[in-house]
Amino acid sequence: MNDDRADGVRARGLSEVERVVDVFVAPAATFRDILRSASWWLPFALTVVAMVGVTVAIQRQVGWDQVVETQIQMTPSMQSQMTSLTPEAQADRMHTMVLSYEYSAFAAPLIVLALSALAALVLWASFMFGLGSKASYGQILCLWMYCSLPRLLASVVTVATLYFGGSPESFNIKDPVGTNLAYYLPDAPAWLREFLGFGDAIGLWVLALLVVGSSIVAKVKPGQAAAVIVGWWLLIVIAAVSVTAAFS
Repeated sequence: MNDDRADGVRARGLSEVERVVDVFVAPAATFRDILRSASWWLPFALTVVAMVGVTVAIQRQVGWDQVVETQIQMTPSMQSQMTSLTPEAQADRMHTMVLSYEYSAFAAPLIVLALSALAALVLWASFMFGLGSKASYGQILCLWMYCSLPRLLASVVTVATLYFGGSPESFNIKDPVGTNLAYYLPDAPAWLREFLGFGDAIGLWVLALLVVGSSIVAKVKPGQAAAVIVGWWLLIVIAAVSVTAAFS
């Protein structure tokens, strides 16, 4: 009878909730189930809820004016630009930056969806044309959505910190929780903080999930999956650090 139940589970596949849970406890099961169904609505819905929660917490506990002031204080080039302006021009610049951060925060779900679609397209093309994979674009997009779920933990910690003891003046919207060394070195050069930020524990967790998941969904060797995923990651690191160094 137990064998019949197990066969039934395999036949129907995992539920959406089971796939989300398995990302944290048995990720290979979720990735294999993506070959059956490329549905990704639940991880995206959870991501939207988390983003809205963080945005509301920032607005209530920190305020967008303080967010902008902190970013200016942490960026020498922005400080020098502000000090060169007249008081009226400074006020206008501050107002523009506040609106930019606020609108971007509320538009974050759409931005994340667009970036996820683009990232999935790049990976799909890499696997298809570079390694001859037969995985569909929808499967790779679904994989990306599920592999991104650990980022929900950072959102939960951010909200908890803001409501229960976090200092508005010390809140850094670009690095809200201490999961990387950059968080603990606020006075380090901007390029170094950018580099250390890529060593984020949750980000590396997501990277590892993408490697494992890609080998299953794209049906390639683990080494090939790692070469594609880590290769693109390294290019992004180099580009981000270079741009930060050039403009900071």
